[in-house]
Amino acid sequence: MIQSRILQLSFGLGLTLLSTLTLAAPKSELIPFWDNSDESNTTEIDHSEWQQLLDDYLEEHPSGINRFDYGALKEEEEDFKLLVDYLLRLSELDPRSFAKAEQLSYWINFYNALTVYIVTTRYPVKSIKEIKSGAFDFGPWNLKLATIQDQPITLNNIEHGILRPIWKDSRIHYALNCASLGCPNLATTAYRSDNIEELLEAGAREYINHARGVSIEKNRLVVSSIYDWYRDEFEGSNEGVLAHLRKYANPDLAEQLKNFTKFKHEYDWKLNAP
Repeated sequence: MIQSRILQLSFGLGLTLLSTLTLAAPKSELIPFWDNSDESNTTEIDHSEWQQLLDDYLEEHPSGINRFDYGALKEEEEDFKLLVDYLLRLSELDPRSFAKAEQLSYWINFYNALTVYIVTTRYPVKSIKEIKSGAFDFGPWNLKLATIQDQPITLNNIEHGILRPIWKDSRIHYALNCASLGCPNLATTAYRSDNIEELLEAGAREYINHARGVSIEKNRLVVSSIYDWYRDEFEGSNEGVLAHLRKYANPDLAEQLKNFTKFKHEYDWKLNAP
């Protein structure tokens, strides 16, 4: 049974409405409590349980979109307990006592593992958007799923109150997985301070060079809604988005992008299950 550090999923309590994500993401607003680090601390956080789960349940699909087998994980009680134990162990730590690079991998892995946890507990669902606290809610991002240092934690807290405002790195969007086909891949490798730069760069290139990130259809440029929701992180303009896309695009795509000044947005919310 999930214990106190991973809070009960209170689907009937009418938690804060997340009604704006279809138009714009929540603003990047720092939660000051988390804005601290100890750069003298060289300790590395162990993410081996998470790596084991990725090895066993994450499939590199021929489509280029990784699939997670939530159904199989739900059936394997010992492995689901491993996920819970991993989340509980991370929640017992004070991430502020670690160096910033170690904190970054901590929060990314914690976010992705929490997402797998919430989907697995409610599986089968067709989309993560079905997991919500009320009829008008958009999804699980405001559910209080954990407590760290006596602070309640939601997925939105991690992304918009910690990762975005502290690191100010648009590549973080390629690391966080929302359990959807339109989302950047859940990485097959757990993030660590010694591989995070490589994984962030690889995530950007992989997504932008896949059709769900960028595609050209009948002379019309279509890009992921990520570049609409987080437009401010790409200089707040079409030109900024296109410059970012060209930076990571393969040569042929980069050349084609020179022909466009505007684009439309699309996103596929279907679950990234097999």
